[in-house]
Amino acid sequence: MGQKINPLGFRLGTTQSHHSFWFAQPKNFSMGLQEDEKIRNCIKNYVQKNKKICSGFEGIAHIGIQKRIDLIQVIIHIGFPNLLIEGRTRGVEELQMNVQKEFHSVNRRLNIAITRIEKPYGQPNILAEYIALQLKNRVSFRKAMKKAIELTEQTDTKGIQVQIAGRIDGKEIARVEWIREGRVPLQTIRAKIDHCSHTIRTIYGVLGIKIWVFVNQE
Repeated sequence: MGQKINPLGFRLGTTQSHHSFWFAQPKNFSMGLQEDEKIRNCIKNYVQKNKKICSGFEGIAHIGIQKRIDLIQVIIHIGFPNLLIEGRTRGVEELQMNVQKEFHSVNRRLNIAITRIEKPYGQPNILAEYIALQLKNRVSFRKAMKKAIELTEQTDTKGIQVQIAGRIDGKEIARVEWIREGRVPLQTIRAKIDHCSHTIRTIYGVLGIKIWVFVNQE
């Protein structure tokens, strides 16, 4: 039967690069990994707490982490930076203080930079958040999927596939529904494909969203 593999890990070293750059001795590796996870969770929680209530949207595509001996450099790739900075001039500094508090590392400074993404709706994470928001507001799943695909078509992507699994529309029997537009060549390693899986907690249970976006071919 078909063996599924995460398209990002499959393309590491060709079209895909790592989101974390650091070196550690084997015995310290697991600590470094947990540290990364903590930083990412801390940033996401902070954004969730302080975002505008009406938008209900994080807009973070991904968080890159680079570690040196005395510095942790965190780069947040965000689709809508005004969500983080809007109304608070010290938004980034405040975030930096928050994350620093989580870490009790004396000898390492933390530096957070924000990079804006030109076309946020070409990013699967942002699309998944958008669909999750729609499904929580009781919009029919097909409508939400089609709207997400329409948003992506404005960003010059070559293809997109969206899949939702779980108790869709509150039906008793869980099922998987998917929809594809354009090409999504998962077997071709040269093809740059962006992928994300996202969990939504609805009142019926947990739904999973997976999105594959075919960006371009090298």
